[in-house]
This record gives sequence, structure tokens and C-alpha cells, in this order.
Amino acid sequence: IAFPAVQLGWARGQTISTIASHPLLKRLFTMRILGLATLFASACAFTTNVPSVGERVHNVAASGSAHRNRRATIVMDGKANAIRDRISSVKNTKKITMAMKLVAAAKVRRAQDAVLATRPFSETLQSVFGGLIQRLDGEAIDLPLLTQREVKKVTLAVITGDRGLCGGYNAYMIRKAEARFKELQDQGVDVDMVCIGKKGIQYFQRRKYPIRKTFETGQNPDSKQALAISEELLNTFLSGESDAIELLYTKFVSLIASTPAVRTLVPFAASDVTQYHDEVFQLTSDHGDFSVERKELDAAEPQEFPNDMIFEQDPLQIVNAILPLYVNGQILRTLQESVASELAARMQSMQAASDNAGELAKKLNLEYNRARQAAVTQEILEIVSGAQALSG
Repeated sequence: IAFPAVQLGWARGQTISTIASHPLLKRLFTMRILGLATLFASACAFTTNVPSVGERVHNVAASGSAHRNRRATIVMDGKANAIRDRISSVKNTKKITMAMKLVAAAKVRRAQDAVLATRPFSETLQSVFGGLIQRLDGEAIDLPLLTQREVKKVTLAVITGDRGLCGGYNAYMIRKAEARFKELQDQGVDVDMVCIGKKGIQYFQRRKYPIRKTFETGQNPDSKQALAISEELLNTFLSGESDAIELLYTKFVSLIASTPAVRTLVPFAASDVTQYHDEVFQLTSDHGDFSVERKELDAAEPQEFPNDMIFEQDPLQIVNAILPLYVNGQILRTLQESVASELAARMQSMQAASDNAGELAKKLNLEYNRARQAAVTQEILEIVSGAQALSG
């Protein structure tokens, strides 16, 4: 805008600083700066590719593709930045929980393979035991592990997990053990415990329950671990320190359900061995979802021994030697089933956590968009209000 020097009141010999201090020029300069700031703020609200001061803008013809590929506007606002950081944290948590679910699924398959690997030994043991019982042909079997006696003291073997993040798996088993402990005490029976699993050990030790021995469960139970537990339980029963051993474990039903169960480990009847039905499970996937197929197996047929077969040892002694192997096999099986139940519970818990993280991320995105739009609108209103105040 050009004005004659006479209208501006300039005189010859005035310096540039004197001319620049003229009030009319100051007002015009301020209005021009505010107009440029308004245009700049409006452009920043709809694009992130804003050049810095002094930077040249290259590739102007490709601005259409840059607009299509632009990212969300980064608003330097305290509330919006906090929401954005929380969205990032929630998404990272979802990645972790999904990874933990897949790891648990792989371990369930490994537990399933371990059950199938021990099945031939269990079938052979059951078949030989049934054949020996038939060979005895109804003779009185007087063996310590098959002898029922008056119950004055019971030992509870409680199997829990070593880790958390598995839903209510450990809580259900602990409540079941507490209820059984109280029930036996109300009947006037002394009770002590053998805790298997860190979670059960920590819980019952803090509450001063009578604990005889402790073991860890681990993620991959083996025969060595089962042998150590069975030796402790059998020695407790055979020495007369306890009149019955009850095993509390979690029965694997499906990936979404497991049931705390109680069974008498010793003493037991010969029919418990010969008529025992087993179940195996197999982890499968259907359209990306995990599922379990269960199959019930019939009891093994008793092995037939010829009548003229001569045993080097008395059949009763052979049966007495087989019984501890049967108890060891049952403990190993319950350990494997409990670990499978724990892993299935962890899979469901991590899936639920992932779903919740996804829902929370959606809500936070909506909240962030509202905060971003409010911040942009507020900035525009402040610039327009300032321009109006100066022009008025």
C-alpha cells in the first residue's frame, strides 16, 4: 500500500527508524502479520507437511498424493499428548497379551503330546495288573496300598500353578482346598497338606496351614518330578503318619472351562486300576479359533497269562511292586492335566485382556480426536478474536 509522503507527514532528512515508528505504519504492519498467522494456523490444522521458516517447498505438483498419505495431526496440547501416549501404551500391551496367548497355546500342544507319550506305559501297566488279578482268582489280597483303615488323619496333596495371569485358576483350586480342609476338620479328622505349586505354597504358608512338604509344578512335568511327589505321599501313608491321601487337582474340560476335582489317591481298590477309563485331548484350530477335541479311552483289556506259566516271584509280590508305579503314573497324569488347565486359563485370560485393550484403544482414539478438534478450534478462535480486537 503506497501513501504519499506528505499524507504521512514525512519530512526531508528523517531517518528510517523515525519513519518506521509512525503509528499508522505500525498498525498496518500488525494487521498484515495477524492475517498471515491466521492463514498459517488454518493450514496447520489440516496438514502435517508444513515447511519450517526459511525452508523451500519442493515438489508442489505432488501435494495431492501427500494429502492422501498424510498422518494424523499432532497437536501440541497437554491433554491430547497424554491421550496419545496412553493409546500407544494400550496398543503395546495388546501386543504383549496376544503374544502370551500364542505362547500358552504352544505349551498346551506340548502338554497334549506329553499325555499321549505316557499313554502306552499306562495301558501296559493296567493290562498286566488286570491279568495278575485274574491269575490270583479271587484270593485275598492283603497289600498295604489296598488296605482300608480307620481314618484319623488325612493328607491333602494340592496342585496349583507357579505363575499368575491365568484368570481364576489358582483361586478356584485354593478355595476348593480350603473347603475340603474345613470339612475334614469339622468331622474331627486331623489334616495336613502337601503343596505342589508356588501359588498354593505362598497362600497356605502365609495363613499358617500345616504343610508337610512343598514342590514346584513347572510348565513341563516329567516322571522324575512325579516320582519325588509319589515317594513322599507313599512314605507318609505306609509309615502310618496318615490314613488316607487325597489329591486335589484341576480337571481339564475345555479351553474355556476347568473343574477343581478331589480323588482319593491311596488307599484304593484293585477295581480302581482295572476299570480306570482315561481321556486324551487334542488342541485344534477352526477358522483361526482354538478348540479342543476330547476322546474317552476304554480300560485296557487284562493280559492273559497261560495257566502253566511259572512266575519267578509270587504274583502278589509283583502286584505290590506294580502299585507304586500306578500311583506315580496317576500323579504324573494329574500334573499334566493341571498344567494344561492352567495354560488354557491363561489363553482365555490373555484373549480377554487383548479384547479389552482393543476396546479401550478405540475409546481413547475418539477422545483424542475430540481433544484435537477442540484444540484447533480454540486456536482459530483466539487468532480471529485477536484480529478483531486490533481492527476495532
